[in-house]
Amino acid sequence: MSLAISTTLLDRIRAHARTDAPRECCGLLLGTGSDVHAIVPAGNVADAPLHRFEIDPIALLRAHRAAREGGPAIIGHYHSHPGGAPIPSLVDAAMAEGRGEFWLIAGADGAIKAWRALPSGSVHGCFEPVELNPLP
Repeated sequence: MSLAISTTLLDRIRAHARTDAPRECCGLLLGTGSDVHAIVPAGNVADAPLHRFEIDPIALLRAHRAAREGGPAIIGHYHSHPGGAPIPSLVDAAMAEGRGEFWLIAGADGAIKAWRALPSGSVHGCFEPVELNPLP
């Protein structure tokens, strides 16, 4: 499986990560199936934003409402690891719902990797790597 996303959106995620560092940035992935059509940057309201993320519930509710009204569905989210690699952490694993949602993680070096949260996975028992398919 691969996740299709434009290079423009990937660049916006990298910019969000740089702007919010050293805090973890976060946002929503909107689209259909395994195609990301838009992102929604959100505030990180976690109690320890240097080491974890929590998407602002207002942004989440707005995106769910827009989807119910015919807009694109939430197919996952993104966040950054400002001091590390774009690999899910144990904290990420504890947060994963495992319903097939996509996770994009931006690392300290600007690399972005895609993951899918599943009931069982090769990374921390709940993530599988997904090929990232950047589109022009």
